[in-house]
Amino acid sequence: MAILSCFKAYDIRGKLGEELNEQIAYSIGRAFARIIKPARVAVGADIRLSSESLKLALTLGLLTEGVDVLDLGMTGTEEVYFAAQYLAVDGAIEVTASHNPIDYNGMKLVRAQSRPISGDTGLFAIRDEAQRLQAELFLPSALADLANQSNTMTANDTWQYGKASYKKQSILQPYITHLLSYINSANIKPLNLVVNAGNGAAGHVIDALEQAFIQHKIPINFIKINHQPDGHFPNGIPNPLLVENRQMTADAVRHCQADFGIAWDGDFDRCFLFDEQGNFIEGYYIVGILAAAFLQKEPGAKIIHDPRLYWNTEAVCQQHNGKAVCSKTGHAFIKERMRSEDAIYGGEMSAHHYFRDFAYCDSGMIPWLLVAELLSLSGKKLSQLVQKMIADYPSSGELNFSIGQPKQVIAKLAEHYASRAVAVDDTDGLSMDFGTWRFNLRVSNTENVVRLNVETRGDSTLMEQKTAEIKLFLTEAE
Repeated sequence: MAILSCFKAYDIRGKLGEELNEQIAYSIGRAFARIIKPARVAVGADIRLSSESLKLALTLGLLTEGVDVLDLGMTGTEEVYFAAQYLAVDGAIEVTASHNPIDYNGMKLVRAQSRPISGDTGLFAIRDEAQRLQAELFLPSALADLANQSNTMTANDTWQYGKASYKKQSILQPYITHLLSYINSANIKPLNLVVNAGNGAAGHVIDALEQAFIQHKIPINFIKINHQPDGHFPNGIPNPLLVENRQMTADAVRHCQADFGIAWDGDFDRCFLFDEQGNFIEGYYIVGILAAAFLQKEPGAKIIHDPRLYWNTEAVCQQHNGKAVCSKTGHAFIKERMRSEDAIYGGEMSAHHYFRDFAYCDSGMIPWLLVAELLSLSGKKLSQLVQKMIADYPSSGELNFSIGQPKQVIAKLAEHYASRAVAVDDTDGLSMDFGTWRFNLRVSNTENVVRLNVETRGDSTLMEQKTAEIKLFLTEAE
């Protein structure tokens, strides 16, 4: 039953050892082949010390089932999403634990055209099949042969394994070309940007973009910190959502007098922005900036948002004749809604940003490129772009609580505020609207915590009061 615990609502992640190991990865590869029935699959892995061996075990499982594998090497998650579309494969898998602790790892799985695989669209079927396959152990010699072959191969080399083939494939250059298609290079004014890869997987993309900027005469200069990929994470796990992980980027922005700063998580599918003063910008307001940018290009388009914080997003959509559409939180749910609505852009306050032209997937590179263009065109600083949004819709940022019986506590909170609420919504967790303020409280799909977000209409004092009020309620419930 150990394998069941690493399968979550819309991805795989677990503690190394009993929850996730090479045997389990091998079984997942075979199960993916049997349930999805692909002919070709692209695989990639982040920089974690366990990622390469798990990727090879996963690959061995796919090859054993007769599936051709394209190995993309060390990648971020969005490179795998791009590869699924660009290479026209039948599925793709990234081995990554993103921002989880160093003794964790996991996988993100997609079908053809980068369609996500979540619990209700095949992930749990893969789990059940992998569980049945656990008794069929792989031969360590077969994995060693694959590892030896992989170590000696270069791009476009192919190795035959039974009826299946294993090929090293690079998609970096076409991926960089695609990223640059989101901006007009002629619009970009000289900018100095602090970039903090957190010793994760983002560094090689920054280096490739740097070369492209030189080639296309785009005047963006990078100030690189924690740049080299290092699975030991000497500067801590790359997770800029943690307040303590933001200081290095903020200090570098101020010291270098940069125009803004960017920090990524381990697989760089999320980016976090800092203004020219080194202040961290909540992802919620970046959603507003990008929604406005897309609606200026395509008035009337649909913008997807999650239910945690959205008053500002609704206001931006009204201002620019767009349509705001609410979706459940989580990349699989957002992507599904993006496709069904043909939305041009979707954003979560947790710094996931989704783009129609990126196979409706999330990217941690496209957002900051768009912001760089916005700053160049507007002549404003990043702090000025978000100043009015922050004043009009103050928010608490996401607060996490470990609660033993979350459903019961949420039910008590709903009862406590029921008489004062003008609207209650259960799209994702509990959302209660009181006219001048609102909150969302939901159980995380990926961690054993309850997450709280509070926002008000132009009243930061009220926001602080209500946040403290609910925080006390939840703290006493722990």
